[in-house]
Amino acid sequence: MSGPTKYALVSLPTSISPTNDKEEALGALKSTIADNGATIPFKIPEFKIGTLDALVQQADDLAKLESACQVVVAKVGDSLRSLLEGDEEKISQQKTVNDKPADQYLRTFNWNKVKYRADKPLAELIDSLQKELASIDNDVKSKLTQYNGVKTNLTTLQRKQTGNLATKSLTPVVDPKILVQDSEYLETHLIVVPSNFKKDFIKSYETISPMVVPRSAKEVAHDDEFTLYAATTFKKYSAEFQHKCREMKWTPRDYKYVEGGKEEERKEVERVGRDERKIWGEALRLGRTGWSEAVMIWIHVLTLRVFVETVLRYGLPLDFVCGLIKTTPKLVKKAKTALDSSYSYLGGNAFGRDNKGRVTKDDSALSSEMAAAGVGGGEGSEYTAYVYYDFEII
Repeated sequence: MSGPTKYALVSLPTSISPTNDKEEALGALKSTIADNGATIPFKIPEFKIGTLDALVQQADDLAKLESACQVVVAKVGDSLRSLLEGDEEKISQQKTVNDKPADQYLRTFNWNKVKYRADKPLAELIDSLQKELASIDNDVKSKLTQYNGVKTNLTTLQRKQTGNLATKSLTPVVDPKILVQDSEYLETHLIVVPSNFKKDFIKSYETISPMVVPRSAKEVAHDDEFTLYAATTFKKYSAEFQHKCREMKWTPRDYKYVEGGKEEERKEVERVGRDERKIWGEALRLGRTGWSEAVMIWIHVLTLRVFVETVLRYGLPLDFVCGLIKTTPKLVKKAKTALDSSYSYLGGNAFGRDNKGRVTKDDSALSSEMAAAGVGGGEGSEYTAYVYYDFEII
């Protein structure tokens, strides 16, 4: 099936088959879906069932948790996209579940009995899944923030090495011999002047403030846009000289000579570069693992939703089949229409049936009752007469 894939989990009571047989019920579901998708058996364990009130609350909790799962899966996917600079081929290579394609994981899904023991109360399982999801979200977000910080630092350092004279580091540019150092009264200033204002600078720098040393200006370096000059003043008037330079659109650059500074800057760029590559790798591995685990949590949450909803809709004893429908965004609507056509009568199971054992699909009073009881497709979802959740893993 080419193009985007849409999935749906459907739970139906075995009573849809005349013999109440699970295989026949699954066959009936496959026949209903027909060419609108592939139907695969989906295993749902038998969990511990508490009170009706608890189930209603858990249905609501699971609906919210499933929405949170979708958000986290999308956020981790965005992290991978950021790290891989939008390269969709590389991104898709990282998006695996347990080192398998997501589709293969779904088609062969088995409840993880080691991590989530089915004999535990539903509330404990929900709490455990919720905490794991929050941990994944925080870990991926924290590592990406760390990486972005190092990347920004590296970009700033690289810009200092390669930018123009107004922004780059002056350490590789300035010969310390041109600086007046360790003087009690004099100070050398480094001034960046737009190249088309060189004549103006030479003509007026001595007179823009008091106590500028005459003929002290020396050209230090130039690039396509700017020329760097050194000029000396008495320290007492340094602040005024710099202020007047700014008024003239000349840029004073802060600079202090440090012995070995050029080598130190080079080493700093290399060190931060190594850190950036290391943390990028860590962020990528964490993003890959986080996406895998978030999807697994999502499918486990969906499994619990199907189970809880099945109990609330079809009652006890539990006798149902669950199928995973693999289809497309276009065909999923046709599959849903076929399901509605065949199983709309099941809407009466939850709250009793009429004397023919059926209710109409558009029974708004029943829909309102179901919604009030916390039973249905969740907030914003249209009520269906059977257990149905569609989803898309992107």
